[in-house]
Amino acid sequence: MSEMVKNTGLFVLVAVLILGTGFVQSWNTALLILNMGLISAVMSLGLNLQWGFAGLFNVGVMGFVALGGLAGVLVGMPPVPEAWAAGGVGVIAGLVLGAAVIVVAAVVFNRMGRGPMRVLAMLVILVGGFFAFRAVFDAGVEAVEDVNPAATGYLGGLGLPIVLAWPVGGILAAGAAWLIGKTALGLRSDYLAIATLGIAEIILAVLKNEDWLARGVKNVNGLPRPVPYEVDLQNDPGFVEQVSALGLDPVTASSLTVKLGYAGLFAVVLVLILTLAQLALNSPWGRMMRAIRDNETAARAMGKDVTRRHLQVFILGSAVCGIAGAMMTTLDGQFIPTAYQPLRFTFLIWVMVIVGGSGNNFGAVLGGFLIWFLWVQVEPMGHWVMQIVTAPMADGSALKEHLLGSAAHMRLLTMGVILLLVLRFSPRGLIPGR
Repeated sequence: MSEMVKNTGLFVLVAVLILGTGFVQSWNTALLILNMGLISAVMSLGLNLQWGFAGLFNVGVMGFVALGGLAGVLVGMPPVPEAWAAGGVGVIAGLVLGAAVIVVAAVVFNRMGRGPMRVLAMLVILVGGFFAFRAVFDAGVEAVEDVNPAATGYLGGLGLPIVLAWPVGGILAAGAAWLIGKTALGLRSDYLAIATLGIAEIILAVLKNEDWLARGVKNVNGLPRPVPYEVDLQNDPGFVEQVSALGLDPVTASSLTVKLGYAGLFAVVLVLILTLAQLALNSPWGRMMRAIRDNETAARAMGKDVTRRHLQVFILGSAVCGIAGAMMTTLDGQFIPTAYQPLRFTFLIWVMVIVGGSGNNFGAVLGGFLIWFLWVQVEPMGHWVMQIVTAPMADGSALKEHLLGSAAHMRLLTMGVILLLVLRFSPRGLIPGR
């Protein structure tokens, strides 16, 4: 069997699984799996750029995805005039002052020669600047967070179309990746993994505790949508007439229409990123990245700036993850910092890349769809299996209750089993990279 036929068959299998969900369960469920599968495929492409192209072990994916989600708030939500009037100027002035202190410290460090005078100057600038920054910034933050904290208590966003948050999410994640890469990419792979995980936790800690930015753990709800609301469609006589002529209920039809609208937008983004990733993979730059991945020492001997190339691909992969994070927040219609967990936004994305095929963009896309489908469907399937297994057991049996209760953990067991099977029988993934 040729490679093309096998790969096509794998994608057809995933399509059949999603279509089967529509016929057996509901089309709403199938479209929800499709939409999250599209977003997961974009995340997998981002990680595949870093690991599959360059061998960078990034376990801080959730941090970059969260920054993409933050972009949805900063771009899409309307500004809060009362908060801006109360302390907006103080917050901005504090941030500018903090950035200025860092710039001045860097300039002084680079221009002064080594010695006690440079150490003294750095201490004066950093310590004095820190207290000045906190005095200005804290006063503004306190004023902002006191403005109707039950409903707002933050500065809000720019009130722009939410679709603009997707590239902005990529820019935020890319900026964070540049800062991280400048300090961490010189580390060995295992130390890089620890550094990226720690920095991702720092990003989440900031999002949870800085209420002025995105309400912290109080969450931001009601993000604007790029597609119509279901209620608006149901109140549109033309839409109701069209779906009624097709024999569909307007409520169900409106929900399906909205989900199809999201799917169309997400598919355009996925195809665009996949096309660019394929062009990059087959370009001289992509061949150089694979050479660096396979043998860094030989690449350095050939005069390649390995650290610089690592920084490039690290920024690109993180930007793609940021775009996916903004897309997911748009789909959810809310930003919940506590929802970003390593299991969901790091481990699961790694499973998608490994199972699909590290170093192969189409493999990453396949893994995104397949693993997300299993992640959603394994738990209800586990309950169904356990109900069959425990049917002969007496009601009230401790074993029966234990088995039924453990069905909720089937998805974790399944992910582990799938990962082990793939690593055993197809260690390079279902669609291996070249």
